[in-house]
Amino acid sequence: MTLARLQQLLAAAVPVRVACIGDLMLDQYVYGEVARVSPEAPIPVLARLSEATMLGGVGNVACNVAALGATAVLTGAVGEDAVATEAFRLVAEGDRIEGALVTLPDRPTTLKTRFVAAGQQLLRVDSEATAPFGPAEAAPLQSAAVNAVEGVSAVILSDYAKGVVDETLARAVVTAARARRIPVVVDPKGRSFAKYGPVDLIKPNARELAIVTERPVSTDAEVERALEAALAGCEAAAILVTRAGAGMSLAVRGETVRHLPARAKAVFDVSGAGDTSIAALAVAIAAGATLDEAVAFAILASGVVVGKLGTATVTPHELIAAELEAHRAPVEAKLVSVADAAALASDWRAEGLSIGFTNGCFDILHKGHVQYLDQARGWCDRLIVAVNADESVRRLKGDGRPVNDLESRALVLAGLGSVDLVTSFDADTPLDLILQIRPDVLIKGADYSVERVVGSAEVQGWGGVVRLADLVDGYSTTAAIRRMTGKGAG
Repeated sequence: MTLARLQQLLAAAVPVRVACIGDLMLDQYVYGEVARVSPEAPIPVLARLSEATMLGGVGNVACNVAALGATAVLTGAVGEDAVATEAFRLVAEGDRIEGALVTLPDRPTTLKTRFVAAGQQLLRVDSEATAPFGPAEAAPLQSAAVNAVEGVSAVILSDYAKGVVDETLARAVVTAARARRIPVVVDPKGRSFAKYGPVDLIKPNARELAIVTERPVSTDAEVERALEAALAGCEAAAILVTRAGAGMSLAVRGETVRHLPARAKAVFDVSGAGDTSIAALAVAIAAGATLDEAVAFAILASGVVVGKLGTATVTPHELIAAELEAHRAPVEAKLVSVADAAALASDWRAEGLSIGFTNGCFDILHKGHVQYLDQARGWCDRLIVAVNADESVRRLKGDGRPVNDLESRALVLAGLGSVDLVTSFDADTPLDLILQIRPDVLIKGADYSVERVVGSAEVQGWGGVVRLADLVDGYSTTAAIRRMTGKGAG
């Protein structure tokens, strides 16, 4: 997929509505520290520090749809309990999520509580009911699910085997969707894909495919045979199996199986990657993508999300950045617009990373610059460098400057390991960039005082700090020019 086509799909996704129907749950995380073993049993004692609660199951699928810019119409079941109250609150506060939740008084809201210390889960406690729904419970669920199909451009059936997506509901939804020519994609569970009926696409992972077909799925050849068997046993038009680091394999009726490589550079956590990929598939299809384009879109989104810790979503800015990086040399991928720098800084900050910012002409890169940027990078997790545009340098330094044009200076800076992003500005000061990027650490040379650093008051005002980096005596661009030409350059 080209960058231009990716941007077209992301723009087309904004007015799109996607029905997300399935098993709703809440994911609760209890974070703490472990410093001792219980005297009562050989188990760790967790000192509780904080908690976080978020929508899980089909709720996380809806969050992924919304993060990609579309609107999610969320349909699922909750009980009449405190967990349901929290679910309604999260839906109400969610941006671009519309809730169509059905309350079932005699059934608890599914809650999964994870106890975490030092980034590791110690224990998960599930509170749920998985028995089949009775007729009195199934009827309002089916009605809400069919109603959710009205006015959407795609339907996701998200089956977590908690009872919502039974054969009766699935068939009713598919019938309603087909009558309106609305595509249906399924994230399945269980030992058969047949219950979903004539859907457009089923997206199992490799383990789920192996369970349904009772076949091995370790190699491409094994996956091909398993996909052939799976298609023979259901009415789906296509099956897309996700295979973690091995990528995805797509089987369309009457066509040869295609194996598509993964796009992740690094894998930190696969939690929620299936939710991200099913959401991306549906959003792309609803936005007018072909099946091949939708699969490429899903691979791109999954590659981004597995690089994050915990259950996460993917933003359009992150997809564009990932696509740029895939088609550009690593150095060139660091060159971004101010808007993209601000968006990436916001995403990094949301992941708990600190953002550093510095600026300058960097006309002839020398030892002093390299040591300055190394020190700056040591004060933050991500360093953004803003470079004066050529006309800005000329105003500040005089005729004959810059020696190197903006592209050359930016590329050389991007080649340094200490620099994460390079952007540019043509004003006399970088204040506007600082206000957009909102760095946590603002860095200038030790020849400044904190009060003289442009943006210092603003950065300190939102809780950031200003750092003054050491300068290396005897190294400057002006001195280098004098040595080369025998005259000053401003």
